[in-house]
Amino acid sequence: MSEAERLAAFEAMLAAVQKQYAETTARMDKMKLEGKVKTATYRQLFARKLSLQDVLTLYEVYGLLPKDVETK
Repeated sequence: MSEAERLAAFEAMLAAVQKQYAETTARMDKMKLEGKVKTATYRQLFARKLSLQDVLTLYEVYGLLPKDVETK
């Protein structure tokens, strides 16, 4: 794998994680409005959100994510 391919793979992974984080947060917000915060699905989404947030935090720690991007 060339350096350019490797960089492209990192960029694709970052974009995928950011998209999943946004989608998960949106689903949680919808469920919260519906009063479904005590459901198993909501709790699974919460755990998923934390995992994705950890990945985004690692990107930030290593300088691979701009500081102005909201991950929390």
